[in-house]
Amino acid sequence: MDRKIRVAQYGAGKMSVYSMRYVYEKGAEIVCAIDINPNVIGKDIGEIIGTENKGVVVSSVEQAEQVLRETMPDICIVTTMSLLSDVEDALMLCARLGINAITTCEEAFFSYNSNPMLTNKINELAIQNNCTIAGSGYQDIYWGELISAIAASSHSLKKIKGSSSYNVEDYGIALAEAHGAGLTMEEFDEKIASVDRMSDEERNHLINSGSYSPSYMWNVNGWLARKLGLEVTSQTQKCVPTTYPTDIDSSTLNMTVKAGNATGMSAVVTTTTKEGIIIESECIGKVYGPDEFDKNEWTVIGEPDTTITVNRPATVELTCATIVNRLPDVINAKPGFLATCDMDELMYRVKPLNEYIK
Repeated sequence: MDRKIRVAQYGAGKMSVYSMRYVYEKGAEIVCAIDINPNVIGKDIGEIIGTENKGVVVSSVEQAEQVLRETMPDICIVTTMSLLSDVEDALMLCARLGINAITTCEEAFFSYNSNPMLTNKINELAIQNNCTIAGSGYQDIYWGELISAIAASSHSLKKIKGSSSYNVEDYGIALAEAHGAGLTMEEFDEKIASVDRMSDEERNHLINSGSYSPSYMWNVNGWLARKLGLEVTSQTQKCVPTTYPTDIDSSTLNMTVKAGNATGMSAVVTTTTKEGIIIESECIGKVYGPDEFDKNEWTVIGEPDTTITVNRPATVELTCATIVNRLPDVINAKPGFLATCDMDELMYRVKPLNEYIK
């Protein structure tokens, strides 16, 4: 491509501070920005990312179709919420307009196994209008390609066991509430943990009807199985509340989480496969106490056993850098709603992004 990639930013909150700056620094440009928050609507995006004015102001979500039609970006970055149903309007709008889109929505990373109905709906519209929709972010490398790369150096593989923790304060109120942060133990059991106490038949009914709320690792395990060529025979999930011995103030929730109440949750997803390989992954999302920090640790068990640990990853920055480095892959990919395990390996971009467009 002999011009800059034109990018739309859908969601002008915490994540966009990095994603928009990275877009400019990788030789592309933001042509429009959209948000629901009245505190940012009307602001120049330069004010949000801490640079000079860019001549692009944040539009309201009600104006999304109009501004996307007027600017017709090559791709839209959607950094809003975590469930596919929550980003349905944004992704369907892009698919209807024939605009490629990439989202940090965790479920979109591999939504085939949690909401196939909506996934297929978006996929069909994207194919019809010759564009590509994909989910990416931190998990693309640190829960995905990094793990498959370790497996590729193994002679034999029996089990993959992973754990990753992150501070929900960094990602906004929707994510914090989805993790049960601030709930009493009784409220957590009713609103979060009760989802685990169902039969496979009940769970499959919810999945096929688009009503299931997966933990992040539900989709990650599906991605890893696809990437490794494994056939999934069963998958279960268990969510357990996390607590802290003293009160913790949460600026995101605008409250004090009392000692003994849920600061968030640990979700463990166990996947069995026809090949006998087990994938057991845990994500811990919570309001951190002063002594807690992000950690990512995975072990590939086989011949040989291999463990990799990443302490204190800059999760927000890594998420946004991954998204921006993925932009050419999404633009180059075949039309449809695709998982990144079906795309080229993610690469660091040395040259301006447009030089990677085929």
